[in-house]
Amino acid sequence: MGVEIRESPVSDEEFEEMKTFVHDYLAASVEGEDTGGRMRWYPWHSAQYRYNHILNVVDLATTIAEREGANEDLVRVAALFHDIAKLEADQDVHADEGARVAREYLESRADYPASFVDEVCAAVREHSYQGPLSDLPLETRCLIEADLLDKVGANGTALMLLRMGYEARTHMDASEMVERVLERGEDAVKRIVSDTAESIAHQRLKRVRWFREWLETEVAEMEAEAETDPAGPDADSDLDL
Repeated sequence: MGVEIRESPVSDEEFEEMKTFVHDYLAASVEGEDTGGRMRWYPWHSAQYRYNHILNVVDLATTIAEREGANEDLVRVAALFHDIAKLEADQDVHADEGARVAREYLESRADYPASFVDEVCAAVREHSYQGPLSDLPLETRCLIEADLLDKVGANGTALMLLRMGYEARTHMDASEMVERVLERGEDAVKRIVSDTAESIAHQRLKRVRWFREWLETEVAEMEAEAETDPAGPDADSDLDL
């Protein structure tokens, strides 16, 4: 059951201040750290990627909350803080650390209702929960569903293809990598509870399936050319990617 707060305790100005705090906190988490530390050389462990992911989750979670009748303020604030400790804490404790940071911020910046602060922190703390989402409060479900959705679709596909470069893999492996996005998306759909999130997920997965089919067709053509042309399909290409 969500908190019984229906008038907005968070003004637009206050939310913008929260966004600035989260952005600066993430940047400070990696300041001066050039190597090591949770695979910092992967783009999704950079401060900018993590902040963009957080904003995506805020938008998705707010949409789900609005359509499912959840407390929108609670959901969007929890979404904003959910990964704030991701770059400085180990994966298994980053949710607890994020809840701690959220509480310190909310209790020191404005006179938010105690029940509001408690529920925001609970949602942040539980956003890594791996059990059935039906066990959780509506607001926490909205956050987790949004977090799952940002990892599928075009976003998840782009990140997986970026990973190919870091692993020194060629474009010939692209369809295989996109298949991983599809598998992860299908696993995510199995966890989703709300009709809103399920609809968004199916729309995103439809696009991934289309892209995978396109890649499979073109890669098969390139492989056939490679078998007949020892120099390889790119031997005469001036296209420098």
